[in-house]
Amino acid sequence: MTAEPREVFDDIAAEYMMRPGVDIGPMFGSEGLRVRGKVFAFMGHRSGVIAKLPEARVAELEATGRAERMIMRRRAMREWVFVGPDAVDLWPDVVADAYAFVDAITPR
Repeated sequence: MTAEPREVFDDIAAEYMMRPGVDIGPMFGSEGLRVRGKVFAFMGHRSGVIAKLPEARVAELEATGRAERMIMRRRAMREWVFVGPDAVDLWPDVVADAYAFVDAITPR
């Protein structure tokens, strides 16, 4: 039996919640994983993961056809990617990359 997307995200989130400076906070009407107050990943309204990544990584994921650049108000977001429930196998790596990216750019 395959886990539901929310369960998969919650399992991933639980791992990050044990790290210093990581908590959960609001992001676009959802709850997002944050490091020192900056969101790095959250569940989107289409049961997928939305994550903040370097622009090159977003383009790389988009090129696979298994993820898409996040669009907000008809504007493509440079550093945000949507990975749907059909690519749940990518979620752990995407969240790990997002954590590393936001951790590196967020002041301590």
